[in-house]
Amino acid sequence: MHGQVAEALVGELLHEAIQRLRAAGSELPRLDAELLLGHATGLDRTVILAHPERAVDAGALVRFQAALARRERGEPVAYIRGIKEFHGLTLHVDARALIPRPETELLVDLAERLVASRLGSLDPQDIVRVVDVGTGSGAIPIALAALLRGRGLLDRTAILATDVSAAALELAAANLDLHGLSGAVRLAEADLLPPDAGPVDLVLANLPYIPSGQIDGLPVAASFEPRSALDGGPDGLATIRRLLALLPGSLVPGGTALLEIGSDQEAAVGAAVAGLLPGWRCRVERDLSGLPRLAVVERPA
Repeated sequence: MHGQVAEALVGELLHEAIQRLRAAGSELPRLDAELLLGHATGLDRTVILAHPERAVDAGALVRFQAALARRERGEPVAYIRGIKEFHGLTLHVDARALIPRPETELLVDLAERLVASRLGSLDPQDIVRVVDVGTGSGAIPIALAALLRGRGLLDRTAILATDVSAAALELAAANLDLHGLSGAVRLAEADLLPPDAGPVDLVLANLPYIPSGQIDGLPVAASFEPRSALDGGPDGLATIRRLLALLPGSLVPGGTALLEIGSDQEAAVGAAVAGLLPGWRCRVERDLSGLPRLAVVERPA
């Protein structure tokens, strides 16, 4: 695959690519190879798997070699392809923002249920206000808006998405446009909550929660992502605490904040809520692996 080859076969390319990626330390060498070959050839993974005898032309081979070399250096597949699937949607991704993780879909699902429940208790002319803090690629508000659109509830929901990074907001805007949701989600450059954010019914946030001392020990792929989107300070909760302190000025009585946390931070985030928001309730939802994943912080009605 390193020489001047006019074309090669899918099966041969995959075999060699899997070996190279395994040697480079990829956790999922077969999946990575299949996704990158599909990206280079424009073929669906099912076609690649079903037809190992299919020829790959010279142009696609060059693209595959380049993508494979990038992955060997540790660059995430999502950045190489420029896309990532999240909650059934395809999103543009690049180094301007964190790559959306599957576990964050739990936050979207619970947010949808809370919006629908709240709308059910309001008069028909009333709306629910939602803000997603630190939106990055816009994955959370876009997935939520798409779900609400499918249920006919989007017109009664006002969604604001904020980020301190103007570059990340440009990426979020592109993703909103991709899914026809530019008019459904308002973007604002702000450090957490802007002054005009409140009052809101629901605050969503997947903020950085990795302790600073653990960043350099993460898989090499994480080194390609913005450090500011990962680094949560000495114990991982510095940014989350800053947001908690802002909630009394923004969240309505009876409102809820959904905060993604690390799997070992259940006790610490509970203590942070108790200290900063006395009288408020905090419970933690677990992900599909049974690990603590989502802090549900509720203001008394």
